[in-house]
Formats: sequence, C-alpha cells, structure tokens
Amino acid sequence: MSEKTKVEPFVNIRDAIPHRPPFLLVDEIVSIDDKSIRTRKRVDPEDPVLKGHFPNHPVMPGVLICEAIVQSGAILIAHLQGGLAAQDTIPTLTRLNNAKFKHMVKPGDVLDMEVCFREKLANAFFMEGKATVNGKIAASVEFACTAVPK
Repeated sequence: MSEKTKVEPFVNIRDAIPHRPPFLLVDEIVSIDDKSIRTRKRVDPEDPVLKGHFPNHPVMPGVLICEAIVQSGAILIAHLQGGLAAQDTIPTLTRLNNAKFKHMVKPGDVLDMEVCFREKLANAFFMEGKATVNGKIAASVEFACTAVPK
C-alpha cells in the first residue's frame, strides 16, 4: 500500500487515540498509507484557549500545533499496528526535536498536518511532521512516540 489511499475502515480517530475534546486536535483524516498521514484541524474561533492567547490578537499556541501534529502521528501508529493492536496500547510522546514555527495560526484557519514515518526501533516510532495553513508552513517538528501497554 505505497500509494495514498482512502482511509481504511478501522482507522477512526476516536478508536486510534485516547484524546477527547477539548484536547482532541484532529478533526479529519484526509489520507493515510504505510508511510504517512494527512489530517486536518479547523481552528474554532470559540476555543477558550484563544481568548487568553492573546486577548485582542488570538493565536493558536505553538505547543498545541505540535500536539496536533503528534496526535496525527499517533493515529498513523495505530494504522501501522493494524488498528486492533492499537487498542492495547497508548501512544506516548517520548521525544520532540527541532520544532520550528514560521506562520501564525489564527481563529478560523484550517490547519493541514502531514506526518511521515521514518523508522521503528523496538516499540518507538520516529516521525517528522509539519502543519500548514493555506500552503504556508506554520510549524515543523521531529518526534518519537512509544506504544506503551494500557
């Protein structure tokens, strides 16, 4: 399955990762294969975090952009594990490197994420991802997640 495919039936965001609103930062899986995933998040102008970050100039915090990228990677891990195996594990962030922020994300923006799987060592998955808004890179990051037993 090296070519991008439509989402497989077992790849369901809420089945793949334990996150729930208000901390679920992936709205939709756009495409997925054995090397990468593309996801989307609509930045809700009513999100309470935007009211405090920053008043009169709301901007999505960079740490939440990174979290959205990592959640996308966790969904990819569930896909790589065949869906059912992921039910026995929780993807846990173990490393975050080279985070770069290049474009502000504002209320009403659509955040498009792409995460690429690089390698697996034991139960650690090494990935890199980026988030874009209207084709402009908002953030990029390298990270690792470990699938730990529930």
